[in-house]
Amino acid sequence: MKFDVEGMTCGHCVRAITRAIHTLDPDARVDVDLPQGVVTVEGQALPDAVADAIAQAGYTVRDRGPG
Repeated sequence: MKFDVEGMTCGHCVRAITRAIHTLDPDARVDVDLPQGVVTVEGQALPDAVADAIAQAGYTVRDRGPG
């Protein structure tokens, strides 16, 4: 699943988002593309839960689609 995420600017953002997703699914594969503002997640968590976790970490998220 992919998400457009606004407000990501640095390595701290990458770590914060990765941590937030790993609280839902510790085995998830998370890829954060800072220049494009895209977070890609491969794991078992539901898309709505992932989007909520990213938002709770302080970022604005829009679902981009399943993959």
